Amino acid sequence: MQVSIRKMGNSQGILIPKPILKQLGLVDAADLQVNNGVIEIRPPQCSPREGWAQDSQRLAATDDDALVWPALGNEGDAELVW
Repeated sequence: MQVSIRKMGNSQGILIPKPILKQLGLVDAADLQVNNGVIEIRPPQCSPREGWAQDSQRLAATDDDALVWPALGNEGDAELVW
């Protein structure tokens, strides 16, 4: 599909047809890169830890933050002086 390059403020850009955006799952943001002279537009990659802060706050608020594994001691811990 051939598209026109248009002036957009102080920049230039292209309009991406809605069916293509939907096919790629692009809504509010995209990852844009140039690779070997080709413009690549992909869905943004979320951080592996995205949402952890909110989840930990939710768990703490519901008292659901108990240890999954019991506390394990090491041999000789009783003799340690702190």
